[in-house]
Amino acid sequence: MFILQAPDVIEFDVWTTMPDAYRRPQRSDWADANRGGVPVDSFLEGPVFDTQGNLYVTDIPWGRVFRVSPDGQWSLIAEYDGEPNGMKFLDDARLLITDYKNGLMMLDIASGRVTPFLARRNSERFKGVNDLIFDAHGNLYFTDQGQSGLHDPSGRLYRLRPDGLLDQLLNNVPSPNGVALSPDGRVLYLAVTRGNCVWRVPLLPDGSVSKVSQFFTSYGPSGPDGLAVDVEGNVLVCNPGLGYVWQLNHRAEPVTIWRSPRGASTTNLAFGGADGRTVFCTESTTGSILTAQAPQPGLTLARP
Repeated sequence: MFILQAPDVIEFDVWTTMPDAYRRPQRSDWADANRGGVPVDSFLEGPVFDTQGNLYVTDIPWGRVFRVSPDGQWSLIAEYDGEPNGMKFLDDARLLITDYKNGLMMLDIASGRVTPFLARRNSERFKGVNDLIFDAHGNLYFTDQGQSGLHDPSGRLYRLRPDGLLDQLLNNVPSPNGVALSPDGRVLYLAVTRGNCVWRVPLLPDGSVSKVSQFFTSYGPSGPDGLAVDVEGNVLVCNPGLGYVWQLNHRAEPVTIWRSPRGASTTNLAFGGADGRTVFCTESTTGSILTAQAPQPGLTLARP
């Protein structure tokens, strides 16, 4: 008889916390809509590393992008009229941002200037884009979450091809959030926050998707958010509400649970460190970045 072993439960370490000088304990339009009107001094998301080991994170309600040096020092890179969430590098000089308010935006790191990359589709605004990832062929996959949920399962998954063609792959998702690709690029994992699950989306050779299935089911007051995949194909799932990051094997069985020692809003993660095995996770309600050692390094993120 097969007996499922209980996962290892490990507590994250706190690596660094946003300095008080950057905190803004005020009401914002974003907090009114997403945090019940409670003043939110920051809400961190979108962690991504440059080639020098600097970590970049977004601050959604205040339209800011920060750089955190390898020794944990914070600096403000950009501040603009937006609500930035996920980020990925276009090249060493530019970051692509999924901005809930404005669509896809591009940040020139040296100047701090933020300009539109793809603000609308056929003159129509997005619901509210959330996260993104490139594949090895330069295709960009991104989620359009808005305020969708079980009451309104109309969230979207898009693919933007290198030639500029925009494909809508899914339009029935109750709160699409984080995205990650399998090591061979043939499967996309999609966090479905209000459905409290992760979908498995096969990417077919002709560019379509078919037989989308529910890969993992969670529980609790929120649901899966940011995702990452390691070199062995294990899927890491941020689970705000629980304060967890799940490490799932190919059968979606939990192998490891990393647990936040500060707050329960574990929103997104990135692999970093000298050997690529350190997990860096944003804990958004406390403005903290948590770390833990993973058994395997993360996949190298593709650029266009």
